[in-house]
Amino acid sequence: MSVVTLFLSGDVMTGRGIDQVLPCPSDPRLYEPYVRDARTYAELAEGVNGPIGRAVDFSYIWGTVLAELESVGPAARIVNLETSVTVADAHWTDKSIHYRMHPANVGCLTAAKIDCCVLANNHVLDWGFLGLTETLETLHAAGLGTAGAGSDASEAEAPAIVDIPGEGRALVFACGSATSGIPAAWRAGPGKAGVNLLDELSAAAARRTAQVVERFRRPRDIVVMSVHWGENWGYTIPHEQREFAHALVDTGAVDVVHGHSSHHAKGIEVYRGKPIIYGCGDFVNDYEGISGHLHYRGDLSLAYFVGIDASNGALVDLRIKPTQMRRFSLHDASRADTEWLKNMLDHEGRPLGTRAELGADDHLTLRWQLSV
Repeated sequence: MSVVTLFLSGDVMTGRGIDQVLPCPSDPRLYEPYVRDARTYAELAEGVNGPIGRAVDFSYIWGTVLAELESVGPAARIVNLETSVTVADAHWTDKSIHYRMHPANVGCLTAAKIDCCVLANNHVLDWGFLGLTETLETLHAAGLGTAGAGSDASEAEAPAIVDIPGEGRALVFACGSATSGIPAAWRAGPGKAGVNLLDELSAAAARRTAQVVERFRRPRDIVVMSVHWGENWGYTIPHEQREFAHALVDTGAVDVVHGHSSHHAKGIEVYRGKPIIYGCGDFVNDYEGISGHLHYRGDLSLAYFVGIDASNGALVDLRIKPTQMRRFSLHDASRADTEWLKNMLDHEGRPLGTRAELGADDHLTLRWQLSV
């Protein structure tokens, strides 16, 4: 059996405070109700965990995860990039929070050798359609694949394609739901730039989505469907999310459902041999020092390494590295925090037939019951 390992993460937000400590910060002006200067977020983080340098190396934000990525050597590295990459100044006025990273800081993504940036989320057009265009141009010029947004509907629904030498390809499709806060005006259309926005989360929507996948899929391709859905806080998995995810698997078109939007990790399901991560949780952000919802432990994040049987797309193993964001850099989570994450995944996974096993190396391994 040949196993292909994919690296998946939740939201990677490299704008605002993080952008300010990178080598080429954007104009720090913000249009938020309470914070008007992006540098404030760096100062808040410093107030909690100590000084953060300025003009830090592009690899800085990834911390100990870089060594993990090099050790595992995943065939594809996939993140949900929840940041517009632009110098555009026209913010979306109907939103109160806007994330932006200067294009000259794109090296913070290439430093981690990211293969695909998922863009079907509620922040990619924070700086308007000009901002989206520049985001796409910047990422593509840096050699980064994108999925879930484009210059028109066809480009937005097309996959990022990662060649896997000797095995085939990983196809990454992405779509977003209005339940995550994506404005209807951001929907891509014929001749209209935007995101691949779903009308609904349902079995019928999943079948329509699968029809798009089948236009691209070849034998031995591994298909990831990345979905931005649901609210920022709370462990509950809505019925419509499970219905949509199950139907995607039932079509036979999708091997991995990569869900995100929640600021914290949620339960994981393995349905008919295929993993469904309902909420990866945030991975990189500038939220240190921000009060509220502290019991969800949003400072903790997970790097998911998903092993797939290349012959049939079935899940072989799912290993998870727990991390903690400190001073805008990812560090290994403590043993106590890792145990907290294990207990959370056990509790939330029990109704889904999964649990987490804590190893001596402070990694978590998913265990699951077979379902048909």
